Amino acid sequence: MSLIEQIDKNNVPEHVAIIMDGNGRWAKKQGKFRVFGHRAGVKAVREAVEGAAEVGVKFLTLYAFSTENWNRPKLEVEALMSLLLSSLKDELETLTKNNIKLKIIGDISKLPSKNQRELTSVVEKTKDNDRMTLILALSYSSKVEIIDSIKSIAQKVKDGIVDLSDIDESLVSNNLYTAGIPDVDLMIRTSGETRISNFLLWQIAYAELFFLDILWPDFRKKNLYESILDYQNRERRFGKTSEQL
Repeated sequence: MSLIEQIDKNNVPEHVAIIMDGNGRWAKKQGKFRVFGHRAGVKAVREAVEGAAEVGVKFLTLYAFSTENWNRPKLEVEALMSLLLSSLKDELETLTKNNIKLKIIGDISKLPSKNQRELTSVVEKTKDNDRMTLILALSYSSKVEIIDSIKSIAQKVKDGIVDLSDIDESLVSNNLYTAGIPDVDLMIRTSGETRISNFLLWQIAYAELFFLDILWPDFRKKNLYESILDYQNRERRFGKTSEQL
């Protein structure tokens, strides 16, 4: 029986998030520049997106570029922006064919204007797709997201739209970049690192965490399926005891 056939389709994580780590180290092992790792990682992105859609995941969030990544060498950042632009153009047909919607979270105002235009175009062209939502975290910081949420709620309190006593988990969630999207059920990180790296800190409060030793360019559908099978063998208690479930 194949891995995908072993997956219980009634217990697939609704929202999977992936920290795509290890492109640079992969390239170094090949004796090449870091950008070669980023280019090789595009195939892994395609595998993750297609695999998630095939198994029934409804939301897939990929950590594509953090606010901290702007501090990387200028040539690497420029190469990443160029790769993002070409990938968006190449993958629009794939997203459309597979009925996948694209959503962006993060401060994309810092991206080159041509990248912003292409992102806006792909988001608009896929807005009615409903098989799965692919969320790209670009120029993203979870701490900044939470700060922005606090500012938004504070302004609503100041304007008399929201009462102080109305502030609860639901209100905070609805003021995050991911408003309307369910919290993460399964978070995967490649490369063997076991950090969260400022990614969806609020949304992963009760997520199952899965760390893979492989570098991102080597990620394939089978790695996603193995992670989901591991997820399905875990008991998610959300603070309760096993007997209460």
